[in-house]
Order: sequence, then structure tokens, then C-alpha cells
Amino acid sequence: MKRYADWMQQLVEALSRLPGIGKRSAERIVFYLLKSKKDEVLELSSLIRSVKENVFFCEICHNFADSKICYICSDPARDHGLICVVEDPKDVISIEKTGSFVGIYHVLLGALSALEGVGPEDIRIHDLVQRIKKDRVREVILATNPNTEGETTALYLSKLLRPLKVKVSRIARGIPVGSHIEYTDQATLSRALEDRLPV
Repeated sequence: MKRYADWMQQLVEALSRLPGIGKRSAERIVFYLLKSKKDEVLELSSLIRSVKENVFFCEICHNFADSKICYICSDPARDHGLICVVEDPKDVISIEKTGSFVGIYHVLLGALSALEGVGPEDIRIHDLVQRIKKDRVREVILATNPNTEGETTALYLSKLLRPLKVKVSRIARGIPVGSHIEYTDQATLSRALEDRLPV
């Protein structure tokens, strides 16, 4: 049954494909946009387009960046001998919110998963090994998610990095098994980083 104009229906369907937004939430967003001032809606659409056109992956760590090198990799005040390995850019944001990590990152852009056919060549493992060989890295902190894929990835990396004579540690338990870093509160995440363990 048709509820509203075709273009409204298309927008509701498009919004409901976003993570965490169901059909009802999408409808509320559409109605909010219709009631909003035209300038506000145009600014929002312009910002969405700008983000899509102007945000890239950092050439060093693969975090989101608006230039070739992200603001973390280009910061001389950061400890470049300490690399925290995460699965996604959103994990970088979660760790940065704790304010307790002073090193740099390496974003794998995924995790190993035999079920989904994701192997070592499908994520940014080779780049990590090259960074460790090239730069003066003292320690690599494995901060992959504490689920099956994340644990498999951490185990694989710990074995792969051992011959490189670099200290490899894993963030401490404290993050519930089966959850994701992006949903962990800042205090728990900060404690997990502080209490990391050797692998």
C-alpha cells in the first residue's frame, strides 16, 4: 500500500539501509528533513557529498584522512615506535576517545575469516610487516576485536611478527568476548590498553 510520494519512499528505503536505522527511524528522519529549513538540509547534503569526495585512507596506516597522511601519522608528538593494530577506522576513534594512547595505528581494514573467505592477503597485513621492518618499532599492540575473527587475526599476527624481534602484546581482557571495540565504554577500553599482555 502506497503511504507517500515515490521520492519520499525512495529516501526512506535508502536511509533504512544505513546501519542502526530501521524503517521507522528512516521515516522519522525524512519527516524531520521535510520540516527543517531548506538551508539546513542543503548543508547536510553538501557535507555528506564532501565527506565522500574528500576523505581517503591514509597511505601509512589506512585510517581515514583528508590528505595523503592522516593527522595521527603526521604528528611528531606521537610515539612512532608504538603501533596499535585495529580492524577498522572506527576502532581508532574509540581508542582515541580514551585519551590514554600516545602511539600510532595500523588499520587492517578487516579481520581473518575462513567462513567469509578473508585471508591474510585480503587485509593490510603485508603493509604492517613492511612498516615494522622499515621503521623503528618497539612494540605492536594487537587490538583486534575479542571475537572469533579478531582472536584468529591476533594469533596469526603474533606468530607472523615474532621473528621480527618486536614486542607483541594483546589488549587485556576487560572487553566482553564476542563484542566490538566501538561499543566498549571508554573506561573499559582505557583499562584494556593499560593492562595489555604479551602474546
